[in-house]
Amino acid sequence: MASFLKNLSEYNAHEVPSAAAMTFGIVVSDYNSDITFALLEGCVNTLLLHGAEEDNIYLQHVPGSFELPLGARFLYKSKQPDALICLGCVITGETKHDDYINTAVSQAIMQLGLEYNAPFVFGVLTPRTHQQALARAGGKHGNKGVEAAVTAIKMAHAARILNVG
Repeated sequence: MASFLKNLSEYNAHEVPSAAAMTFGIVVSDYNSDITFALLEGCVNTLLLHGAEEDNIYLQHVPGSFELPLGARFLYKSKQPDALICLGCVITGETKHDDYINTAVSQAIMQLGLEYNAPFVFGVLTPRTHQQALARAGGKHGNKGVEAAVTAIKMAHAARILNVG
């Protein structure tokens, strides 16, 4: 669903399991940091709101969105969290670089989840403009970081109850 039709920060909190006994990894791109650090803030605050402990949230910075998959692999192998969240922002520019980066990153993140049999959450904004990114990083369309955190909690819970995590 297009995010302009939905607020990324709105969800039914009663449908989110407790994150109290869970561990989370967050890999965040430092490129477009005004956007990505807002995503990070929304993500961490949502994890804490649902019971995650600060000591059970592991953070790794990477230079850009292209480096998210390798940073995610490093963090997962080091800490083995219940779920790993990748946060970034690739804004369409004058060239087609965004097509290549977005495709490569989304496929690599999906592949990591399948390889490690663990939730790897795609929390990467792919807007056309900086203004659209701001609207999805705590602006009028909510915060993609919140959505990514809720997804991570739900998927980590699913792995536990299905005994695959």
